[in-house]
Amino acid sequence: MTHHIILRVISILLFPFLLTFAIEIQMNGESTPGGGFQAGAILATAVILLAQIFGLKKAKQWLPLDMIKAFTCIGILIYAGTGFAGIAMKSAFLDYHLFSSTSTQSGQQLGIFLVELGVGLSVFSVIVLFYYLFAGRKA
Repeated sequence: MTHHIILRVISILLFPFLLTFAIEIQMNGESTPGGGFQAGAILATAVILLAQIFGLKKAKQWLPLDMIKAFTCIGILIYAGTGFAGIAMKSAFLDYHLFSSTSTQSGQQLGIFLVELGVGLSVFSVIVLFYYLFAGRKA
């Protein structure tokens, strides 16, 4: 799509808004509808939009496959680490009140934020990974 200048310009202008919206959904996920899954899907949509307009080869230069795989692992580790921290402290899996010694509410907010961050990173990277794999195969 190198000759579609309007699509290229609009996608470049739209990307920061999609990124900002994904971050807003991620940051307010513990108190409003939305969270990690929705933020990850929106961010993946932004990356896939750029990949559709500029090509898969260019997208893999911006966001290499190894980086996507690393994001997947990091997201899973954040989620699992948050869960197993409760077990390590002799409590239940994903027991959030252990994350703060002063207030149960602040501990729960931190725990939920970490879980949502792990989910968002994993969802984003898996969706982009699937896109890379399916878009790059030879028919």
